[in-house]
Amino acid sequence: MCCTQLCKACQREPTTCYVNNGGIVRYPSISKNIHYEVELGVVIGEKAAQISEDKIMDHVAGYTIAVDVTCRDIQDQCIEQRIPWTMAKCLDTFCPVGNFVPASEIDPFNTELLLKVNNELKQHGNSKDMIFNVPSLLEYINRHITLLPGDLVLTGSPEGVGPLSRGDEIYAAIPSVTEATFYVE
Repeated sequence: MCCTQLCKACQREPTTCYVNNGGIVRYPSISKNIHYEVELGVVIGEKAAQISEDKIMDHVAGYTIAVDVTCRDIQDQCIEQRIPWTMAKCLDTFCPVGNFVPASEIDPFNTELLLKVNNELKQHGNSKDMIFNVPSLLEYINRHITLLPGDLVLTGSPEGVGPLSRGDEIYAAIPSVTEATFYVE
């Protein structure tokens, strides 16, 4: 995860972004280039405002597998115009998520993530390789933005980010823990 990911994690996505297992990711008419990014999603269980890094994990209810979908062409335009990336990241159906997994069932310091498109492995990584670990990321965010129960924080993506096309099947997983499949239309 790079610094851009850290800044992006502070962005709150509307709940219309979420798509459950088996759901549809709608390819928007405003873009010709959407990309996938598999990420560990952290689900907040208790309000967190200016909580220290050593206590922040007490505010985590659990985790999920998530796919951060981005309109790469719109993002590039936003960067060029020096405006927020909201239209590139926060469209309806742009945050497919798997099932909730209680915090006790995941080690956020050593969690394997993978993503396949049309049954071809595209991303495979582990949370132990993230630039910012989960507690430091959550501490940074909650130092400036209050986290509330039910908030979902995406933690960054391993290498292998790439394009999606209409008709693609996306499979994302925390192997042996949770998995989810989504379809691009």
